[in-house]
Amino acid sequence: MFKFKKNFLVGLTAALMSISLFSATASAASTDYWQNWTDGGGTVNAVNGSGGNYSVNWSNTGNFVVGKGWTKGSPSRTINYNAGVWAPNGNGYLALYGWTRSPLIEYYVVDSWGTYRPTYRPTGTYKCTVYSDGGTYDIYTTKRYNAPSIEGQHSTFTQYWSVRRSKRPTGNNAKITFSNHVKAWKSHGMNLGSIWSYQVLATEGYQSSGSSNVTVW
Repeated sequence: MFKFKKNFLVGLTAALMSISLFSATASAASTDYWQNWTDGGGTVNAVNGSGGNYSVNWSNTGNFVVGKGWTKGSPSRTINYNAGVWAPNGNGYLALYGWTRSPLIEYYVVDSWGTYRPTYRPTGTYKCTVYSDGGTYDIYTTKRYNAPSIEGQHSTFTQYWSVRRSKRPTGNNAKITFSNHVKAWKSHGMNLGSIWSYQVLATEGYQSSGSSNVTVW
């Protein structure tokens, strides 16, 4: 995971056991997907609020993923959000997150984190940077073998990452222009799949405590 596997990426994907572990419910006109998963460690109290709002408080957890967004992702979607509360104590991150199939790709646009900024070392490949929505993001890719995914427990797939160089200030309206990242990825041969799965603005933590309250639209 974060500490023992030398790379935050492993800890993140360990949370994604299979599609059966995630739940989707209609919640609002702007969002229609609610993700709430934990590996059972510690305490995770997640609330699917009204509209695009969700909140989560966690304590001494294993790994968890909570988020709100859309059942079907889009390469051209602009994701708006307000993290009124973002207070991780330990490993955690705030990110746009999703999957595609054909090929199977797991992707992240990370705007903020706790004590550890996800990096491409030691197993990833650095590609380039992209400037978007007021910040510079490092882009890299990694490969996962025999790992859990939305297609099952033992999958081979690629991860695409855009990680902001500095934590994005929270408490105000913010946006992620996803097409900027998609174009930058594509320019370096990082093509997303043709079949889009869910896309959420997620809170994730591992062996940590904290709280967040996020509204997505």
